[in-house]
Amino acid sequence: MAAASPPLLPATPAIHEIRLAVRAWLTEYGATTVVVGLSGGADSAALTAAAVAEAHAVHAVVVDHRLQAGSDVVAARAVEFAESVGCASAQVRAVDVTGPGGLEAAARHARYEALDDARCGHPVLLGHTLDDQAETVLLGLGRGSGLRSIRGMASFDDPWGRPLLGIRRDTTRLACEELGYDPYEDPHNSDSRFTRVRLRSEVLPLLEDALGGGVAAALARTAAQLREDGEALDAAAASVLSDALGQPGAPVGEQQLDTATLASAPPAVGRRAVRAWLIEMGVSSPPDRTLRAVDALVRGWRGQGPVAVGRGPGRGSRLVVARRRGRLILEFVDQQRCADD
Repeated sequence: MAAASPPLLPATPAIHEIRLAVRAWLTEYGATTVVVGLSGGADSAALTAAAVAEAHAVHAVVVDHRLQAGSDVVAARAVEFAESVGCASAQVRAVDVTGPGGLEAAARHARYEALDDARCGHPVLLGHTLDDQAETVLLGLGRGSGLRSIRGMASFDDPWGRPLLGIRRDTTRLACEELGYDPYEDPHNSDSRFTRVRLRSEVLPLLEDALGGGVAAALARTAAQLREDGEALDAAAASVLSDALGQPGAPVGEQQLDTATLASAPPAVGRRAVRAWLIEMGVSSPPDRTLRAVDALVRGWRGQGPVAVGRGPGRGSRLVVARRRGRLILEFVDQQRCADD
């Protein structure tokens, strides 16, 4: 028997706009079968319906964080919606929200882990909108972590796809109205204990009023421009790293970087090369102060001791970057030695 065709979507303005965004994303990245992270909220619901209309097959995954009573009912309703718009499959993944970084970070980690486990090699579409992008840029500005933190979310960061980064949140809500679907409103999205909620409900409206509107779109444009700049810097850093590496792929203790090669590059490029090197060796997102301390071993060498960049294999040991004979090396040392140096 031939598979049933998905229901036709209304030819209405908001749905049309979202379909065009999804179609453009699928075409750009050559995707035909996708997974959609569906919460039942307006953004992910509108995305799911549009994806079904544009992709060959859509599999919906609903993550139940189990943080509120009745979350299983919300998840079951989201599955019903996915089936009603013609998803090839729909499933619920229940998760435990635990770990460091607060509730938001722990829930995000659990959600992405569940989606990654369920995707079967396909890209996962997420319902992040232009408004989410603007909030992300503001959060990055507040943290003061440099270009990487304010260039926002990428439209595709394998396996995560974000077709709606040019779509306003109001448009996804209107699309749900056009579909006749009443989206789920997560209470956490209006809980002022969360920083992102306060940005959404207090800071952005204030900026829009003070600057005469258009702030969210301007922040999203800024993110796109900075992402392009960042990618260019990353490419330059990769070239410098390749030239500076003595033994690519060598284990800790044998990895070395030529300081003269690093010093010949602009500081921003050299620090990016060092960051890529450290991450390749298992260091988790070294902060700016660490990168600048390592950079001082390259450009401000006065015989200073090693820079701690991570924990070692044993209690009281550290992974450090040291300079020897004009080269940076990674090695494990005991914590006391690092402190004495």
